[in-house]
Amino acid sequence: MTIKKLVIPILASVCISCGSDPLPKPKAMLRLEYPPAKYVKVDVLLPFTFEKNELANQIKNIKMDGVNDVIGVDVGYTSLKGTIYLTYKKVENGNLNKLLTDAQELTQKHTIKADEIEGVLYENPKHNVFGMFYEVGGNAASQSQFYVTDSTKNFLIGSLYFYAKPNYDSILPAAEYLKKDIKHIMETVEWKE
Repeated sequence: MTIKKLVIPILASVCISCGSDPLPKPKAMLRLEYPPAKYVKVDVLLPFTFEKNELANQIKNIKMDGVNDVIGVDVGYTSLKGTIYLTYKKVENGNLNKLLTDAQELTQKHTIKADEIEGVLYENPKHNVFGMFYEVGGNAASQSQFYVTDSTKNFLIGSLYFYAKPNYDSILPAAEYLKKDIKHIMETVEWKE
């Protein structure tokens, strides 16, 4: 009888001590907050100026091997692990159609991984800047791209890339933030005369 007297209270205490049923944790979303953008004008060693976000902490002139001329600018965001690449080309010898085709093909290469590509026409007659802005949805390597030209001398391509495997859900907050920056760069391009 003593064993029954011991076992019953132990079993009862084990059953009662468990408490209520466990509840699953509620679904949560990663919340990344970035500071409001503050833009400053940048004058690079190329025939244009633009405004960049102060959060972009690296500006690097790009030269092609064997050529002394600067052909581009990298606007780096270390904290967001991304870079906006700006590539400059001269419009000369009737090459405008080729430059336009190349810029459009660069964007279309992302159709393999992209869910959608949306293009928006851009015109700024006051500064003689005309072009196209592309937003690329899905797991593409570049989330935003643009090209602008004055149609006579200057042609500029801009592309946003991250230093990570493109997983749209993971990079979406940073991609949305930098999409505004790359669009602002495009909208503030001014050609040097």
